[in-house]
Amino acid sequence: MSLFGAARRVRAYGGHFLLLAVLTLVTALLITGVPRVADRLTGQGLREYVAAQPVARRDLTYTMGTVQIRSGGREVLAGRAAELDSFQERMPPVVRQAVGERWFAAQTSFTRLTGPELTSDKGLIDLSLRTVSGIRDAATLVEGRWPDAGTASDGSVEMALADTLAGRLGLRAGNRLTLSILDINGKPTKSRKIILVGLFRPADPGDGIWDALPSLLRLGEPEGDGKPFLLVGVTADGGLTALAQAGWPVSFGWRYRISPDRVTPAELDALIDGLSRLDRSPKPSGLRFRQGVDIPLRRFAESLAAARTLLAVIAAGLLATLAGLTLLAARLAARRRRSEYVLLRARGGSTGAVLRRGFAESLLVLPAAAGGGWLLGGLLPGEGTELRWVLLAAVLITLVPPVAALTAARGGAGRADLIGARSAAVRLTVEVTVLGVAVLGAFLLRRRGLVLGGAVDPLLVSVPVLLAVAAALVALRAYPWPLRLLSRAAARARGSVAFLGTARAGRAATTGPLVVVVLAVATAAFCGVVAAGIENGRDLAAVRAVPGDVLVSGERFAPDTTEALAALPGVRAVTPLLVEPGQRPYADQAGRFGGVGDTRVVLVDGARFAEVARRAGVPVTVPDPLRGTGAGTAPLPALVSPALADEFTDAGLADPAGRRPAWLDVQGNRFPVRTAATVDEFPLVDRGVTRFVVLPWPALPADALHPLVPTGFLLAGDRVDPAAVARVVGEGQQRYQRTGTVTGGERPRQPTVTVRSAVRAELGGSGVNGLLVFGFTIGAIGGAALGLLALAFAVLAEARSRGQVLSRLRTMGLSRRQWRGLLLVELTPLVLVSVLTGAVVGALLPVLLTPVLGLPAFTGGVAVRARFEPGLVAGVLGLAVLALGFAVAVEALNNRRMRLGEVLRLGEES
Repeated sequence: MSLFGAARRVRAYGGHFLLLAVLTLVTALLITGVPRVADRLTGQGLREYVAAQPVARRDLTYTMGTVQIRSGGREVLAGRAAELDSFQERMPPVVRQAVGERWFAAQTSFTRLTGPELTSDKGLIDLSLRTVSGIRDAATLVEGRWPDAGTASDGSVEMALADTLAGRLGLRAGNRLTLSILDINGKPTKSRKIILVGLFRPADPGDGIWDALPSLLRLGEPEGDGKPFLLVGVTADGGLTALAQAGWPVSFGWRYRISPDRVTPAELDALIDGLSRLDRSPKPSGLRFRQGVDIPLRRFAESLAAARTLLAVIAAGLLATLAGLTLLAARLAARRRRSEYVLLRARGGSTGAVLRRGFAESLLVLPAAAGGGWLLGGLLPGEGTELRWVLLAAVLITLVPPVAALTAARGGAGRADLIGARSAAVRLTVEVTVLGVAVLGAFLLRRRGLVLGGAVDPLLVSVPVLLAVAAALVALRAYPWPLRLLSRAAARARGSVAFLGTARAGRAATTGPLVVVVLAVATAAFCGVVAAGIENGRDLAAVRAVPGDVLVSGERFAPDTTEALAALPGVRAVTPLLVEPGQRPYADQAGRFGGVGDTRVVLVDGARFAEVARRAGVPVTVPDPLRGTGAGTAPLPALVSPALADEFTDAGLADPAGRRPAWLDVQGNRFPVRTAATVDEFPLVDRGVTRFVVLPWPALPADALHPLVPTGFLLAGDRVDPAAVARVVGEGQQRYQRTGTVTGGERPRQPTVTVRSAVRAELGGSGVNGLLVFGFTIGAIGGAALGLLALAFAVLAEARSRGQVLSRLRTMGLSRRQWRGLLLVELTPLVLVSVLTGAVVGALLPVLLTPVLGLPAFTGGVAVRARFEPGLVAGVLGLAVLALGFAVAVEALNNRRMRLGEVLRLGEES
């Protein structure tokens, strides 16, 4: 075989080889580009995810408790500072490489600070002096100087403060103060003069050096009434040494921050394992290690494994579709050249000659196309290109045209558009085998579950493809029968268009193209259904956390806080909440232990709760037992978690009839409760809480000894200002502290204000969400586009026989309008069956595979329920209409190109 002869044949059949080259290029581009883009999106998502974590989940911290240093203070400080390097050296290599910034700090214990400027109206002040590595580079002086020597000539300890703290306390550079250690009676036992030598301002308040607690930039709030504010100042080693040798206890800390830029997806599992080993490693006596970095990293790894699984399933569907299209293109080209191959065999050409002829032609075009796809994919940002898979695909695709040519050369002439009542044994065997393997694979996959790890799961990526192919084969077996019945009915009607169209549609033999269309549409529908399910799951997770628009959580609030919140601009409804964690149910009113563990108790005003949910537009159902009110004397109907219901049953408490109620202590009131219903979950209750009870808010008398007061609120409204809500509830909490039954003691924690839209945005705006969007986009668009291309093959596969029939009918008087109607009737069943079968398969695949896809990793733990949303139904119908128009356009264009008068030559059929 001459190379020039092969080049001439490639040029003669340039359209066929161009189509094969484009499919090869797209396949190589998909194999090369998807891993690279996925790697870039994963790395970007990981960096953003780590950077968004709070300080406690980004830092590795070593601490040493307070010690007394009587002598050699400078040497001790220098030795402790040198351990900043030694601790990092002892970390596992992957952890050590992930560390970015690091700080060493030594500080004294808090002791009383006094001075002329610290008047009584400013409250009590306790001061801790700290030395921090790198602080001079992170701040600028606004007044005075840094404490260089640490001590002044008169022995005073030099100190610098943040300008905001000094301004609040009325201090200036040059002020002299006194630092004292007090005994249990508040009398000074040791004192040391302090001189404020400088005021500084942080260059970047968000710099990690300022994250150490207690903060250098904020005045610590008192822990209770009569307690001091906590102030932290900066000194030099000399000042800290002077205080330590004077009797002040000193503590040390070494803090290492994980840098988002140094954490890569490839080393994620190794980093998690290294952090675990660092946690378990033995520590010297008195040294404590604390880190929470592995918690978010484990969550990201879990979601990343699920996202990669989804992307692998989508890529497998697209690659299988491309493989089917390549086979169809090669077979179509070989059928058009059948006479050439038959003549070659008739002249004595062997099987090897046919194969060599086809291989020479493929070798000129397809490897170069694969190389072009690999080069284009390499231009995309990211890493992860593996040439071996591109080479394997190029070899397989290059072998397809020779094999198709050999098959065409062995095929004989004759009609191929009639499907007999009984299939050939080979076809039936293949179909039954594919169906059996698909069912067996789905069964084994559900039994085994998801396999975590970096490798692609062959079973998981092959089962959806097998199920789509099996469904297409079943549809091909089933759909001719109703068409034949319809054809019989059309035969008795007037006109020939409906009869001829349904008769030809019922005898169509386009098995291969239809399978590819179903596979492509199933891939696109799978992406749409899973994406919609994840979005709905995130919505439900946000509603579970905030079943309104704004949620306030805190300690006890004054009762009039409800009205104050309702008066805020934009608030349309508000309801009080009462949450009491860690309550232990009693067996009787006297408080006898009932044998039931700690329980979270939630009290809601059912009617107002439902009104807030309705006005907020969230799907929250309030059961009837919560809508009633009682005085708390009769057993209150309760919604009980399954675990708590089992414990109640074992203890013989809280029976539905209320004959032996359980008793719960709520803010000093002891209420009897009975089990009205068992619920797996309820809004406002975290998924990790297994024992909870939800009660209706009882109507206590106005003069009750212990009136119930809310510990939170739920609001509904448009554009409610969270800052205004925080201000109102903060004032309400303070009013309760001043006028409530109990005053004084520890200060309550600040109320937290959570907005549902912010929770929803957090669920969908970080982590692997970019990877998910990329996968769903290429799956939906690629599946739809490849499905239309496969549909074009289905039309072209019967184009010549359809053209012969049309030409004969045109000579018998068929009008152009009737021809269009005939074409539409013939192609509509083909399009509808393929598109709808693919859509149904794509909708059912998530239902079948949800337990093994790990989708709750994207929704905050909420189960994903795959449903075919109305928008997806409209999309499928739109795709069917588009596909039908596309098929008609392809047929019309092909008929115009073939010139129907030339297709009536005897013996020609493709």
